[in-house]
Amino acid sequence: MANYVIGDVQGCLDSLLKLLEKVQFNPQADTLWFAGDLVNRGPRSLDTLRFVKNLGPRAHTVLGNHDLHLLALWCNSGRSHESDTIAEVVQAPDGEALVDWLRGQPLALPLPGPQNALLTHAGLLPEWSFQQAQGLSAEVQHVLSGPNWQAFMAELYGNKPNRWEATLEGFDRLRFVVNVFTRMRMVRDDGKIDFKYKLEPADAPPDLKPWFEMPREYPGEGPIIFGHWSTLGQIKNKAGYCLDTGCVWGGQLSALRLEDEAIIQVESVEPPLSTIP
Repeated sequence: MANYVIGDVQGCLDSLLKLLEKVQFNPQADTLWFAGDLVNRGPRSLDTLRFVKNLGPRAHTVLGNHDLHLLALWCNSGRSHESDTIAEVVQAPDGEALVDWLRGQPLALPLPGPQNALLTHAGLLPEWSFQQAQGLSAEVQHVLSGPNWQAFMAELYGNKPNRWEATLEGFDRLRFVVNVFTRMRMVRDDGKIDFKYKLEPADAPPDLKPWFEMPREYPGEGPIIFGHWSTLGQIKNKAGYCLDTGCVWGGQLSALRLEDEAIIQVESVEPPLSTIP
C-alpha cells in the first residue's frame, strides 16, 4: 500500500498513465493525491477529470487555479484564453456532474504518513498554521459546494486584498484565501503577495521572496507539498516539495511517494506548449 502525491497534470492524461504504470499503481491498495490543476492546456482535460473522479476514494485532489478557471467558465464568470483546452468539459454530457464533483474539492488537505504534511496547490501563507489553513479551506469549500457558488465565482478574480487580516470578511476574505492557495508565488517583506512574478526566484526583484523563503510562524509543522510553479527549477525547498515540473511544457510529471519520500518522474509524452505559463 502506497500514497503518491502527483504534480500538475493539466490534462496530460497520457503522461499520468505512464507515471502510474512506472510506479505500478494498484487501485485496490494505493492512493493518489493530486496537487491541483488537473485540467487545462494539455490535450485531455475531460478524460483526466473522468479518470480521477472514477477512482473514487483512491484519489484526492486540491483545487488549482486552472480548476477554478474551469468552474468560472462553466458559470460564465471567466474569460476564455487561447491556450484553454477545457471547452470539451463544458460541452460534455457529463460536464455538470464533473463540475459538481470538482467544486466539492478542498484547497488544502492533510496527507497521511509520519511527515504530517499538508497539500495545497500554490503553497501556504507563512503566518498560517496547518490547522488554520484547513479551516480556511473549509470556508471556501462550503461556499463552492453550496447552492450559491456561482455568486462567489462572479467575485473571485482580483488581486485585492493582497495581505492577510484576520478581520477580512465576505468575498474579500474568500478571494484572498483562494489566491493564497492557488496563485501565490512571491511575497514582499511587508507581507503583501505579488501576483505578477512567475519566473525563477533568482531573477526576481530584490524586494520579492518566494513564500517558502519567508519565516514560518509554525516551524515545527511538517512539510508543505505543492505544485503551480513550473519555472521554480527545484523540487525540494525549505518548506517541502514543489511537484510541478512542467509536464504540459514538455518537462516531467512528478510524484512523491509519502512512505519513503522518493521522487518518481516520467518525461511528458504530450506535445509541449511553447510559452511561459
